[in-house]
Amino acid sequence: MTRKETILAYIEQNQSQNKAGYTTKEISEALDIVRTNVSKELNVLVREGKLSKSNGRPVRYVLGHPSTLPVKKPAVNAEYAKRKQQITGIFQAQAVDQYTQDIKQDVFENMIGRNDSLKNQVGQAKAAILYPPHGLNVLITGPTGSGKTYFANAMYRYAVNQGVLKKPSFTTFNCADYAHNPQLLMSHLFGYVKGAFTGANEDHDGLIQEADGGMLFLDEVHRLPPEGQEMIFYFMDHGTYSKLGETAKTHHCDVRLICATTEDPESSLLKTFVRRIPIAIKMPAFNQRSAREQVQLLKQLLAIEAGRTNKDINLSEDVVKALIGSVTFGNVGQLKSNVQLVCAQSFLNSMQNDATMTIEFDKLPENIKLGLQQLAGNRQKLNQLSRILEPLLTIHPADNNKIISQNDGYELPYNLYEIIDSKAAMLKDEGLDQEKINNFILTDINVHLKSFYKEAKVTRQENSLHEIVDQELIQLTEELKQALTEKYQYDLGDNFIYAMSLHISSFIKRIHEHKPIRAVSGDLVTMVKSYPLALEQAEYIKTVLEHHYQMMVPESEIYYLAVLLISLKQAPKNGSVGIVVAAHGNSTATSMVQVVEKLLGAQNLASFDMSLEMSPKAAREKIIEKVKQVNNGNGVLLLVDMGSLGSFGEQITNETGIEVKTIDMVTTAMVLEAARKTALIESDLNTVYSELRDFNGYYSRKNDSQPLLSRQENGKPRAIIAICSTGEGTAKKIKAMLDEILINQLIDDVVVIPLSVVGMKGRIEEIEQNYRIIAATGITNPNIGVPFISLDNLFKGGGADFITLLDDSDTYYEQESFNRDDDSLSMSQETVCQYLEKYYTFINPKKIIGILWQYCDLIERFGTVKFSQAGRMGLVTHLAGAIERYLLKTPITATPEEMAELEHEENFAAVKKADMMLKERLNIEFAPAEVYYIVKMVDTEKVEK
Repeated sequence: MTRKETILAYIEQNQSQNKAGYTTKEISEALDIVRTNVSKELNVLVREGKLSKSNGRPVRYVLGHPSTLPVKKPAVNAEYAKRKQQITGIFQAQAVDQYTQDIKQDVFENMIGRNDSLKNQVGQAKAAILYPPHGLNVLITGPTGSGKTYFANAMYRYAVNQGVLKKPSFTTFNCADYAHNPQLLMSHLFGYVKGAFTGANEDHDGLIQEADGGMLFLDEVHRLPPEGQEMIFYFMDHGTYSKLGETAKTHHCDVRLICATTEDPESSLLKTFVRRIPIAIKMPAFNQRSAREQVQLLKQLLAIEAGRTNKDINLSEDVVKALIGSVTFGNVGQLKSNVQLVCAQSFLNSMQNDATMTIEFDKLPENIKLGLQQLAGNRQKLNQLSRILEPLLTIHPADNNKIISQNDGYELPYNLYEIIDSKAAMLKDEGLDQEKINNFILTDINVHLKSFYKEAKVTRQENSLHEIVDQELIQLTEELKQALTEKYQYDLGDNFIYAMSLHISSFIKRIHEHKPIRAVSGDLVTMVKSYPLALEQAEYIKTVLEHHYQMMVPESEIYYLAVLLISLKQAPKNGSVGIVVAAHGNSTATSMVQVVEKLLGAQNLASFDMSLEMSPKAAREKIIEKVKQVNNGNGVLLLVDMGSLGSFGEQITNETGIEVKTIDMVTTAMVLEAARKTALIESDLNTVYSELRDFNGYYSRKNDSQPLLSRQENGKPRAIIAICSTGEGTAKKIKAMLDEILINQLIDDVVVIPLSVVGMKGRIEEIEQNYRIIAATGITNPNIGVPFISLDNLFKGGGADFITLLDDSDTYYEQESFNRDDDSLSMSQETVCQYLEKYYTFINPKKIIGILWQYCDLIERFGTVKFSQAGRMGLVTHLAGAIERYLLKTPITATPEEMAELEHEENFAAVKKADMMLKERLNIEFAPAEVYYIVKMVDTEKVEK
């Protein structure tokens, strides 16, 4: 007698004693059959019409077909509403209780979050599996690595346990694998007939046919082309489909569909497709789970590794927090990758110890160590973890027995720990000492795990420029291209956006990291001057950058921008430097090279992927072939990740005679920078190598919490005020000078603010609300308790000394002034002229300096002041600015109230006499507002004769 027949016989024999019926629990205890099996058989008997069950709680089973029982038929509208609720996925766990009452042991029982973050999801899954007659199709959504595949597997196992599948099979198909070949994708899914396309030499069944009677899981379903989605929803509606190439014949299959996507279904799938999937299950991201769930997930993953190594795993509270905090983008999939990495590292270090693996915080990879710092930013989560964690966590191999199978698409296709053993033995045979063996193997494991998880779609986005360079900079470069094209009617080439974005980002990164400004050789200057259009365009780009980033761009950068513009039009004259990218992993190097070739169209690259099993000797021979392939006579740059690959450069040079320079810790950004630099005209191996050694990525504001020029200290950004009469001409020239000094002194956390002497006190109070003023310079000392340097001292070298004080706030706040106004040091016309030549464009300082000096002399003669050197310097520079504004027709303004004060100023008459001299000598007549500010500037001197 079968189990089902035994249960039916028991109810038949005993129903007279219990007319209300029997519960699952009562039958299980009476017959000594596991409750799960009893429940399954009872539901089968109900579907066969041999039993019926009550609607109350607990559910009771009695003999008889439901049609013979006195059941009140619900109203049509109520029945329709109930069915609609079920179909739209609102049907949750309570609606499934009629099928699952008293079934406490199921595959979801040990799923972390089943009673918390996944409570609704589990209810939806059970409803979809048990809904009569053939279940409901399901769409699982959620971010990368959140467990969609794992959850789909759990649904399949639940369906098997419930006995609702005709054939216990789970067929998986990732639509992304063939997304770029829709015909191949469709042929895999639906099959094809002979002659359907080139190479179709015989009929072939598809995965839908293979899954008949079971379950088909379509991962990355949004990668299905529209025609594929249409065929799928037709199949969902009718249960029939046609193979590719068939016109009249159709095939019937009974398949339960589970689809998954990381995208928004409303925007990535056909609406007709989405409407046919009644239940949508959304998986939560890792950071949306509670602290307790996160710890449970970590323990579960560690238990799997403990079972594989048959060793206890010890880790401290800080290691636990670092691992949890290290999950930034890949959710549970990323956590699993990080756990395997640190366990592999610990296994290697404990190979002599058969009992225990200890994961030490100090030996964690840097990116995982940073997880603790990342977590510190979330005080609430950190406090929750601290409350539930012990100082030391120990995971035992036996803990793995409590875990259901982890068939979730993130399982390595090999035994990692066996490979570590065999690799260690192979390297030992090659004569390497233990320290080198450990370094090489840890490198291999690190890269291979990252490579595997990339292929396993932990990071599914394709590499592109916006992942390397800030989106704001890309937009700026696009605007630059449009403006240059319109301004010069000149085709800048297809690669302008990529090359210029990378160049500007690299430049900003140098400033951001306090690296010296690159010097320009005389040869480079001579070469660039042969391309006047490129030089003019470079000057325009410099102006745009200064305005956009509010920073001083050194003159030298003009020549490098010009070189880039020229190189976008011309190939290197003597053959470009070759680039070979070599890295551990199945496709690590190849992927980086493909990205660079796509972005920059580079043709001087080759890649080499070192498999996990390959010996260093065999790898070196393969790399030599690649070096010969890309050598154009100017040498080869070898970019490697680390480990044994980093030691090959000198050996290859000796064996081949080709000069090879090696740089390790290669990244996609580094390959981009290498390709960009080797594409520049006049590039050579030594120069490219020298500049790449310090390269560590492109600047991105996404990774920087504050703007480049306003890094905050003690709550407010630091500022220097530059004072002149108007706050315009002279003050802005002082600002430009100080900006350049700041860049050259590698100070990027100070902003220079130009300021007018008119209303200076009130304006300083406004500035102090948002900035901490640390110094002042200009035509007058504001006496606010910070160092002050006069203009003449600024130009006599005091600027450098002045800037050094910025490193010690206590020192300069104790000083009343840094004004080294020493009349024994003469401020010559030549010195002032050198300044004017550097910072003024439309005047010839050599021709007017004598006139401006005479202007000051006249004011001293007819006025009430005698100028100090700083005062004379300030007035001369202001006058130069006023003349430039006159030539450019950009006059300054003053209010009527301010102009009304002018007649009463004691030095007004002296200024008017000086203005008359200026008109006679230069035919220039200042506007009344200019005269007002000159008088105000003279009044700041107040040095009585």
